[in-house]
Amino acid sequence: MKTNFLKKYVGDRAFYKMLLVLIIPMVVQQGITNFVSLLDNLMVGSLGTEQMSGVAIVNQLFFVYNLAIFGGISGVSIFGAQFFGMGDHNGMRHSMRLKLYVGVLLTLVSSAILVLHGPGLIGLYLNKDVNDPAALAATMGYAQDYLKVILWGFFPFMMVQVYAGTLRETGETVVPMLASVVAILVNLTGNYLLIFGNFGCPRMEATGAAIATVASRWVEMAIVMLYAHRNSVRFPFMKGLYASLRVPGVLVRKVLITGSPLMVNELLWALGTTFINQNYSTRGLTVVAAVNITATVWDLFSVIMFSMGNAVAILVGQALGAGNAEQAKDTDRKLLAFNLVLHIGIGLLLIATAPLIPHLYNTEPEVRRLAMQLLMVAGASLPIHAFIHAAYFTMRSGGKTIVTFFFDSFYTWVIPVPLSFFLCRYTGIPIVGAYAAVQFIDAIKLCIAVPMLKSGFWANNVVEDTEPELPE
Repeated sequence: MKTNFLKKYVGDRAFYKMLLVLIIPMVVQQGITNFVSLLDNLMVGSLGTEQMSGVAIVNQLFFVYNLAIFGGISGVSIFGAQFFGMGDHNGMRHSMRLKLYVGVLLTLVSSAILVLHGPGLIGLYLNKDVNDPAALAATMGYAQDYLKVILWGFFPFMMVQVYAGTLRETGETVVPMLASVVAILVNLTGNYLLIFGNFGCPRMEATGAAIATVASRWVEMAIVMLYAHRNSVRFPFMKGLYASLRVPGVLVRKVLITGSPLMVNELLWALGTTFINQNYSTRGLTVVAAVNITATVWDLFSVIMFSMGNAVAILVGQALGAGNAEQAKDTDRKLLAFNLVLHIGIGLLLIATAPLIPHLYNTEPEVRRLAMQLLMVAGASLPIHAFIHAAYFTMRSGGKTIVTFFFDSFYTWVIPVPLSFFLCRYTGIPIVGAYAAVQFIDAIKLCIAVPMLKSGFWANNVVEDTEPELPE
């Protein structure tokens, strides 16, 4: 019995070696990125709670754009990973073009919304009932200044997602990591020079942080694009990528059917998460600052969770594309088991360090105390979210995007969003209790995900009969 259990849920040495080779560069890349985000947070936070809160609000709006891009491109990436598994470079080329179309469209729409309605959206996070109008006005001013600059980073961010995402579909994770490391160094240097005005540079505070971030994104884009185009022998789909902008109609139709729910899902999920945070913000600027600290630290402790999601998408997607559904199911079981056990340990580590982390911030004691409590809740709930995240990518890899829509964003708007709205606005429950209720209500998803995963209904090849209609 024990032997059968281990064989079913535990891989051999070769399996974990393959997994580590794949995810370590992604973990390093995302880990460094999130660590620098933490440093950004600390640097801006040292200027005061108003500046930190203003930047945090804008980054929450950017988060919606980020997830929209991720969802739009991921809808096409389902096909890219399976095309690569089939060895279809023509299909890879077409899918990459389609990613560019989706990315440009979403960038234009998002930029227009933020230019026209940015102040109004920022104002949703500022509780007008707080007895400190000067603090609210200062926070609004810092947020608007930051937003005006950060918009210039949308295009390079989108291009990096298109190119780096496509490279990852082929198993190339090292170069995107190195590009990210270089960009991070640019960001850190820019922060040091421009936030505080070191070495004769102007002291630009939050605006300086925005300039450094934008510069780093353009650098990252240049590195990833140059590498991809200069290595067209290794990546044949890069040859003639821009020779034509045509995409076969059959692929567009399949992506619209399979991928559109994914894009809508990511957008609605991001909006739902933003709305939940907006509900928290009704409790005042102290809560805005504490939630910002918690979210930044959460991202740092979640890098393996996010990388494991990508690993599921790549490894399971390639197996499905090669027509090996049983291998895909076996790989997925082992990935899910490893992911769950790993994040029990990471969650405990977050709980253990929660009393220490808020003291890195130059903010009020009340903010530190609240952040510590929220971090403990986040650590306790991390294993649940790690399993759900991997389950989402499992169903997505087989093209079950309608199911993922109901599993993810539909659930978010039906359960956590109304719950946070009710608890924050119509009860006197402390914010820690409201936050815990929202975090742990996702345990319901476990009861939904486990039987769906065991059924194996998700193990489908989505690129069958997707041959190019148009010659290159």
